[in-house]
Amino acid sequence: MAQLYFHYSSMNAGKSTALLQSAYNYQERGMHPFILSAALDDRYGVGKVTSRIGLAAKAQLFTHQDDLFEVLKKEHQNQHIDCILIDESQFLSREQVKQLTQVVDQLNVPVLCYGIRTDFRGELFPGSQYLLAWADKLVELKTVCHCGRKATMVVRTDEHGKVIKDGEQVVIGGNSQYQSLCRRHFSEQMW
Repeated sequence: MAQLYFHYSSMNAGKSTALLQSAYNYQERGMHPFILSAALDDRYGVGKVTSRIGLAAKAQLFTHQDDLFEVLKKEHQNQHIDCILIDESQFLSREQVKQLTQVVDQLNVPVLCYGIRTDFRGELFPGSQYLLAWADKLVELKTVCHCGRKATMVVRTDEHGKVIKDGEQVVIGGNSQYQSLCRRHFSEQMW
């Protein structure tokens, strides 16, 4: 029986690496994984998932306008899909998470989502909010704060390393703009 999984963490916990490892495991067994990623994240090029350690794979991109149930149903009819892997799943809309539950329940295809739980203000991303609510399985991937504690939060910094407390929820960036922190160090910076 297929299930909806949400693998979540703060930044730099290896979410994309874990996704690519899962895709490799399916391919190694002669199975067909289907990889999706958010169109707005083009840091490492368009149409691919890339990990910080250099692994990469092609991916179909999604936007907020896409009906993922229809996209995946059509793809599944064209070529059997054994698993759907979604990177940057925090950028899914509420409706798209609902559509993924339909993929699992009606097409019987497992969906594994990988994403950040909260933004730089400590607020849930919409995709993460509904994945936390509706996923069958929740899997926390861990990384560490500079103090050695588990990092569960993210702060955004400016070009001088100063923490930014307000702004747009989504600003695509990497290590030069974001730091993963434990809640204690997050609260010292933000509150």
